Formats: sequence, structure tokens, C-alpha cells
Amino acid sequence: MRILHTMLRVKNLDESLAFYCGQLGMTLKRRSDYPGGQFTLAFVGYHGENAHEIELTWNWDGRDYEIGTAYGHVALAVEDIYEVCERLRSAGVPITREPGPMKHGTTVIAFIHDPTGYPVELIQR
Repeated sequence: MRILHTMLRVKNLDESLAFYCGQLGMTLKRRSDYPGGQFTLAFVGYHGENAHEIELTWNWDGRDYEIGTAYGHVALAVEDIYEVCERLRSAGVPITREPGPMKHGTTVIAFIHDPTGYPVELIQR
């Protein structure tokens, strides 16, 4: 077995695709509209045969979502966390936790939010 994807419901598909593909460098792998159910599924991710994908689900009815207290975050490995954060900040992406060592550890992390409000953790590799 292996993990295939994680699904996130998004408020605005175009903004979310611009964020995940434009700002975070993912690729739109496939997109399907389901008129009968009034929703669109868009799968984004990085290249590689076993690469985990994120399924962005956009419901056409304009409903709003609560992130919830049980949800954690999506985590991405980055080569230069300080450069990535500066690039994202310049593009208008809010940095909600500046890069630095995690509490009680030495791993350098930062947090940003996607357009819907989901936290994304950046981890220095």
C-alpha cells in the first residue's frame, strides 16, 4: 500500500491552483469537472512516480468551510527555507511563522497559509 493523495476542499479553485502550482511549484496533474455533482477535482503535486498528490475539491455552490481544530497541515521539504519564504512574501503570501528552529528541536521550519486558509509547513532539508 501507499498514500495516493490528500483531499482539501477549496473556496476558489483558480486561486488555489495559482498558489500550489505558481507559488509552490507543483504541477496540475489532472482536472475533472462533474456537472452532475457540481464540483471539480484538481490533482496537483511534484514530479516522480511515487509522488504524493493533493486533491483540490471545489464545490460550485460557493459554500464556505471551517478548517477545524483536528486538521494539522500539509508539509513540504524545501532546500533553502529563507529564500523560499522571501520569494513567497514578495508574491504576497503571508508567512504565519517565520523560518527558525522548531520549539524543543533544531529542525528549521516556517508556516504559510494557502488561499483557503489551510496551514502549509515548510521544512528545511
